[in-house]
Amino acid sequence: MFRNPTPTMISLLTAFIVAFVGSTVAYIISHKFNVAVFLFGIIALSSFLAVYYALEVFIYRKIKLIYKTIHDVKSHKKESPILKKIDLESDPISEVNNEVINWMTRSNKELEDLRSQEAFRREFLGNVSHELKTPIFNLQGYIHTLIDGAINDPTVNIKFLEKAAKSAGRMADLVQDLINISKLESGENQPELERFDINDLVHEIFDQIEMRAKNRGISLRIKDGCDDVFCVHADKSQIRQVLVNLIVNAVQYGKDNGQVIIGFYEMGEHILTEIGDDGEGIDKEHLPRLFERFYRADKGRSRDEGGTGLGLSIVKHIIEAHEQTIHVRSTDGKGTTFGFTLDKA
Repeated sequence: MFRNPTPTMISLLTAFIVAFVGSTVAYIISHKFNVAVFLFGIIALSSFLAVYYALEVFIYRKIKLIYKTIHDVKSHKKESPILKKIDLESDPISEVNNEVINWMTRSNKELEDLRSQEAFRREFLGNVSHELKTPIFNLQGYIHTLIDGAINDPTVNIKFLEKAAKSAGRMADLVQDLINISKLESGENQPELERFDINDLVHEIFDQIEMRAKNRGISLRIKDGCDDVFCVHADKSQIRQVLVNLIVNAVQYGKDNGQVIIGFYEMGEHILTEIGDDGEGIDKEHLPRLFERFYRADKGRSRDEGGTGLGLSIVKHIIEAHEQTIHVRSTDGKGTTFGFTLDKA
């Protein structure tokens, strides 16, 4: 009954106690019952009015004002639409208490998010600086060597220029990948959906990277029973980028004289595409972070082979922009398989 008392309930209880005490004292002094009853009525009425006025004017109205201010601040408006649904005649103390607790919880969460973003920003800047440092230093070294006289040495000048061009190309690739991620995150580079055969697209990519695969003796093939028409509804150029990245990675990290196998599977309203290699695999500890920017499961090898460390992050952003999912599974010593879904056309 008194868990959430109203001003009226508090005033009545207070008035009864004060009037009872006052009338009892009056009866003890005067020994007249009618005087005690009369004083009880007068004291009760005056106490009720005084307490009710004090609670309503000096306490409850101020709490209601605080409550309204909280809603106004949260909604960033002069008049909160939430406030219109609130009965200010109800118990404001409990409502303010709940609002303050909820607000504090949300504020703590926002603070944690800001701290997480700050940590991510520091890590991101550190990673970008680290990735740019090597090609910049290499480029400076080649140019200064040429300036110091190597430009006149026909045995090294072309070689150094080619290496300088390679370092400059790596920096350009990194900047372009950062631009692509920024556009995907901001929604600027939205998928332009069209109908196409993803199996046919994979065959086109096989033709493009065939020589790279042959250099390591790796065969590129479609899984048995999957070499058929699989039409999807997606952005063809973006999915081409996804497939090129995943297939090239499979060739790079697959074993010599191995194979890269592509499979297609119908899953209700979706087509699942899987790209698998038979390389060394990826340790389980790396799998949860594999799609993070600049994260490298094999740091030395990835950097030596010229990767920017952003490829898988771009792949994930593209698939998520299509409102689809991508996953990876890997077995140590047996290989890695990436899979993603697209809408069936």
